[in-house]
Amino acid sequence: TQSTWGLLSCSSTMDPVTPTVKYLRSLPSIRERCGEILALAKQNALPNFSLDMSKLDDVVDFVLSVMHKNYPASRENPSCVPFHSRFRHLEVGGSLRPASLRTIGSPCDDLEFSRRLLDLTVVSVLLDAGAGPTWKYFEAATNAEFNRSEGLAVASFDMFKDGAFSSDAAQPHQADAEGLKRLTDEHIIRGFQVADTNPLVGVTGRSSLLQRLGAAIEKKPQYFGSKTGAPARPGNLIDYLLTQADENKSLSVHSLWEAVIYGLEDIWPATRTVLDGTNMGDVWVHPSLPNDVPGRNLVPFHKLSQWLTYSLMEVLIGAGFQIVGISDMTGLPEYRNGGLLLDMGLLVPKRDDILTSPHTPDSSVIVEWRALTVCMLDAIGESIQKRYGQDSTQLPLVKILEGGTWAAGRVVAKSKRADGGPPLNIVSDGTVF
Repeated sequence: TQSTWGLLSCSSTMDPVTPTVKYLRSLPSIRERCGEILALAKQNALPNFSLDMSKLDDVVDFVLSVMHKNYPASRENPSCVPFHSRFRHLEVGGSLRPASLRTIGSPCDDLEFSRRLLDLTVVSVLLDAGAGPTWKYFEAATNAEFNRSEGLAVASFDMFKDGAFSSDAAQPHQADAEGLKRLTDEHIIRGFQVADTNPLVGVTGRSSLLQRLGAAIEKKPQYFGSKTGAPARPGNLIDYLLTQADENKSLSVHSLWEAVIYGLEDIWPATRTVLDGTNMGDVWVHPSLPNDVPGRNLVPFHKLSQWLTYSLMEVLIGAGFQIVGISDMTGLPEYRNGGLLLDMGLLVPKRDDILTSPHTPDSSVIVEWRALTVCMLDAIGESIQKRYGQDSTQLPLVKILEGGTWAAGRVVAKSKRADGGPPLNIVSDGTVF
């Protein structure tokens, strides 16, 4: 239903959209539409996958074993597990790279430090689509080599540190609209050490996404504008959020979500689903849903936007904000979490070709897989919370993802495939996976 959105307040900063667009951009719509796919799965009425719920306990046991290995103290105290956030990748190897932005170059005050961290977070998350199985990044500062999400994070940090996203040579440690709009494929190729022997998936998709980010934040001064007339920055979001928080810096997750989903609405490729003249981003058709009214057969995921929101939360909490309503967000339907469910038999393909044929993000196979991933992550999360005797406020899903399902998905993928890639053959443009 669309009634849930009516319970949420809408800020006057939002551009006018139709009620269906507003609903499909809301957090509740994700669980509701994915829940419709789950209901069909329970009736064995989906075209691509069935569920084997007898495997749920095995998956939960495996996730907990990985969490206990990665965070030994979590056996007794799961609150020690940090958020599933881009900062886990940015701090790979124990190096506190983001913290150095306080003193690198010209030292800054607390508010500007937070702006720098938010700038870095937005850019780094948007560059975090799957790199491919062979790409690697060499970090000169540590003489270490990283791949996949960690490599992408370190590469994005080095580019940020070197001023690649700033248009102001006097203020290199920022990302601003002008600097982002002028990025080219060559900047990505050079910054990510791409070569014939070191190929990176989706180079053009990444540069285009950052160009659109620059244009998007320029069009949304209510969220990203500067009071001084300087170019718009993602980091200026903290100034907006300070106006939305109460005197104790308590902030509804829906205020943050609104800024992300509406403020960055223009970053998505033009090929995405369009509804009522609006580019919907990570929202896709599933043929098993009714199609009696426009938008009724659409399933929203907003994976990259949620990954960004979880990561922004870490900066905001560090700046003294209290985020209320985190449990309204969902697990992330990407190839580590979804791969875990396939590799461990909780999701069962109905045809052999599902695991071998290439699939684009708009295919019913991928949409169905991702919708069931959202629902099964909830089931895994609830089982783990019950084992600890805690609820979603005490042990939020974002910690279980980190501990957790994402890490477990990587472990099982490596045990099953030499390249550690996902069990499905995903055709990526660098903006979904």
